[in-house]
Amino acid sequence: MLRLIKQAFTWWNGQTISTMLYTRLFGQNIGQDVFGNKYYMSKTKAKKQRRWVIYNGYADSSKVPAKWHTWLHGVVDEIPSEQEGSDKKWMKSHLPNLTGSDSAYRPSGSLSKKIVNDEQKGNYESWSP
Repeated sequence: MLRLIKQAFTWWNGQTISTMLYTRLFGQNIGQDVFGNKYYMSKTKAKKQRRWVIYNGYADSSKVPAKWHTWLHGVVDEIPSEQEGSDKKWMKSHLPNLTGSDSAYRPSGSLSKKIVNDEQKGNYESWSP
C-alpha cells in the first residue's frame, strides 16, 4: 500500500504511475547500466526520438554514467554496452554524487565527522583568564 502511494505522489523514489503507463505503452527498453538504471526510447519513429531513464532507487541525475549520458541526450545513436573496451586503465569508474548521504567524503577535522580521536581531546586545555 505504501509503495502504491509513493508511486502515485513522489517522482524521486522511482517512476510514478503515469510514467510507468507511458513507458509500457510507448517505450522500448534499450538497456541497463551498472547502477540498475533502465533506459528507454520511444517506439514510434520520429525526427528526434524521445529517450528517458528510469532510475533505480532515488532519482539523481548524477547516477547516469558518461556513456549513457551521451546516448540519452542524442549526442550518439549507438547504444552503450558494458563490453566496450573504451575504458582506459587510468580511468576511474563512475560514482554518483554522494553529497548529503552517509557515504559522502568527510576529511579529517571536518565538523560533520562524528568520530573524535582521543589524541585530539588529550591536547586540549581550556583557557581561563
